[in-house]
Amino acid sequence: MKKRKRKSLKPLLTMMIVLLLFTGAMRVIQVTNTKTETSSYKQDPFSGVKRYSPQINNELKKYQLQNFAPVLLALMQQESKGKGGDPMQASESAGLAPNTITSPEKSIQQGVKHFEQMLAYGKQKKVDFPAIIQAYNMGQGYINYVSAHGGKHSQKLAKQFSMLQVRKNPAVYNCRGDKNNFRYPYCYGDFTYSTKVEGHLKSIQPGLTLASLNVEAAI
Repeated sequence: MKKRKRKSLKPLLTMMIVLLLFTGAMRVIQVTNTKTETSSYKQDPFSGVKRYSPQINNELKKYQLQNFAPVLLALMQQESKGKGGDPMQASESAGLAPNTITSPEKSIQQGVKHFEQMLAYGKQKKVDFPAIIQAYNMGQGYINYVSAHGGKHSQKLAKQFSMLQVRKNPAVYNCRGDKNNFRYPYCYGDFTYSTKVEGHLKSIQPGLTLASLNVEAAI
């Protein structure tokens, strides 16, 4: 009786080793890339938004607003740090649900358009530039509110306006029920938005402030 030859396990073992080596190599590459991104962010926390500088400048040129490029970078930093498909978080300003826009190019187009609209309306209503920046977050209604209360933005006015919107729709603007949220109970928008954007602006271009920008010469 002939003995059956055992099938060699070498091809299977070789395949498993190759697979393990490949998986390990991919993991090393992934970790390296993550460390590189993290290191880059630590060196320059604005690297994520600065990569969009050419697109932002091109959009601003359409409205002859190139001098506001640092402001748009600061806005994007506050909105997303340059991450995601809607880095300007511009979907809602277009009447869409949050993050409906999934293309950074379209996000920048809509974000710049929204900024230009708030800038033009703010100039018409004679409010200060911090109020216009706050309106990027809270909408055109905030400009009307500031205009009716002296024309100058303050966190006190932003809180008052926020509370008016909360009372209109408390089921929506409730900070998801989180009373530890720094915005609570002013859960419509972020009443600190303009202050945060100015902080980013000073880091992007030292010496530049919201108040120093020539709004009257714009548009």
